[in-house]
Amino acid sequence: MVGTGTGDRGAPRMSGSAGRPLVGMIVPPADGAVPPEGPALYPEGPRFIAAGLALPRLTPEGYDSVVPQIARAAKRLAEQGAMAVALMGTSLSFYKGAAFNETLTRAIGEATSLPCTTMSTAVVEALRRLGARRVAVATAYSDEVNHRLVAFLEESGFAVAGLEGLGLEMVGAIHAVTQEELDGLADRAIAASPSAEALLVSCGGLRTLELAPRVEARHGLPVVSSATAGAWAAARLAGHSGRSPGYGLLFEEHA
Repeated sequence: MVGTGTGDRGAPRMSGSAGRPLVGMIVPPADGAVPPEGPALYPEGPRFIAAGLALPRLTPEGYDSVVPQIARAAKRLAEQGAMAVALMGTSLSFYKGAAFNETLTRAIGEATSLPCTTMSTAVVEALRRLGARRVAVATAYSDEVNHRLVAFLEESGFAVAGLEGLGLEMVGAIHAVTQEELDGLADRAIAASPSAEALLVSCGGLRTLELAPRVEARHGLPVVSSATAGAWAAARLAGHSGRSPGYGLLFEEHA
């Protein structure tokens, strides 16, 4: 698998103002907007550009319909000067298992000859960095997609202590989830998982930038979310440490 660091593809190319590296993100929504977490976490770090896939629904059939576009989107980002590429869709990369996630990573790397990663790889790396093996899980997904997430996490060496989901399938509905609803979802997942060592909030479209500090303070449990872990991994592809104090344990120096 193409590594999530600069690794075997050499040092990052520098592009953009003041020598700040440019990182490409492949995002599920059609508008191709850069997710807000990267610029918020790293205002002086790498710059980000994005390409959208127009994912119709958070279902296996929806994912199948856009998978053929991923390598092409990665190539477009490389042509725009990206020095690394991250696929910012958790369920899009885990829905067929760990081997499929690796296949997607290879396809992006082969299309671009750049360092690359996926959001599913990012959450796995983040949980491992925090030393968690038994996790509580909170998601935006339907039962079918949740079952596939559990299988992916188990393949990746984790045990799921409990899971709570919102049952959403429409991409547009995800951004409408409020911070109050996210807090409630996190609390329910943790309550259902008394033996958990961390909470995973899965779905890159959930706006979780401020969630981890609140939940960690309330429950004393490390939090990894798709949106922020994806930005963390993308920044690390560009040679950044990933550190951004104030956004939860993952982003602290000692993590």
